[in-house]
Amino acid sequence: MSDKRADLAGPGIGSYEDIEKILPTDYKSLLNKKDTQKAIYEVKHYISRNLCKELNLMMVEVPLIVDEESGVNDMLDRDGSRTPVTFHIKNDHGKNPIEAQVVQAATKWKRVALKQFSMEPGEGLCTDMRAVRKDYFLDHDHSAYVDQWDWEKTITDKDRNLAYLKDTVKKIWKVLKGAETYAQELFPALKNPKYPDLPEELVFLHAEEILQMYPDLPRKQRETEILQKYPAVFIIGIGWTLEDGYPHEMRAADYDDWVTETKSERGMVTHGINGDILVWNPVTRRRHELSSMGIRVNAETLRTQLEMTGQLDLLSTPYHSGIINNELPLSIGGGIGQSRTIMHILKKAHLGEVSVTVWPKILKDMCADKNIFVLE
Repeated sequence: MSDKRADLAGPGIGSYEDIEKILPTDYKSLLNKKDTQKAIYEVKHYISRNLCKELNLMMVEVPLIVDEESGVNDMLDRDGSRTPVTFHIKNDHGKNPIEAQVVQAATKWKRVALKQFSMEPGEGLCTDMRAVRKDYFLDHDHSAYVDQWDWEKTITDKDRNLAYLKDTVKKIWKVLKGAETYAQELFPALKNPKYPDLPEELVFLHAEEILQMYPDLPRKQRETEILQKYPAVFIIGIGWTLEDGYPHEMRAADYDDWVTETKSERGMVTHGINGDILVWNPVTRRRHELSSMGIRVNAETLRTQLEMTGQLDLLSTPYHSGIINNELPLSIGGGIGQSRTIMHILKKAHLGEVSVTVWPKILKDMCADKNIFVLE
């Protein structure tokens, strides 16, 4: 069980000795450096355009920094292990200062923005979000610099169910699968039998069902095993404490709803109307997360989740009180990792091949030895 507890500590492989063993030894990029850059922007534009079309979203501007007092920054989890970059703006010779934070994601800001832009039920927004997550371990698919299509959509109370969640996920999968096909039409070299394409359809499984299949394995190993069977899955119910006493993965208590009781397709009583899209990456030969999303908390489930996690003090912030007082719209939303998705579609071995950020020298040297070109 100690392995299961350690597996909740956050993303990343854990050590560069492990990464040395994991990075492929037979890698050769299917695209040269120039075509890689061209393909990156073709895929970005395709997904932005079609995500808005499928989900009825409009592109809006998104903040890089927020006021700490607003409570809208994404804390990512509930154990305090990942904290935002915070800085003091003294402003007006210190008379009107601001305590600012660099966003870790726009999860909560988007819900406030739905009200700001008067989004009616069925309407939503999409952002080209940039963030910093300084507490990540930097490996082949985790970076301190994060880019996402962060989207949010206004819904009604009757939409707060698994059927609506699954229908939305299927639309997103259609866009991602379409982006892969589009990229291969423009760059035929990406069609390579060594690296199978994404499947046409996702398999939906609840975290509790996966635990029943592999009761003795930690979360990441369970995901690895299930992706051998189904190369693309949507795991439902992330955040709720499962039968073994651990959540599938930590989730913050104030955005996704992970307490609402549901039933799986197989009749099991389950909890949570949120989840993650994971795929098998044939290049890295590892699990690969593309998206995290969910139907958001309402006043009742926010209070319940904050009480369960000992965070009721957060109810004093404008964001949290806005939900409790029904001043913010009900919503569904999520983030789709841009570099993560493009890395997969372009059959790359490392995020640094499609995204420019900072990496430690030990990792850059390791990549150079393995024929992996990391952008600088």
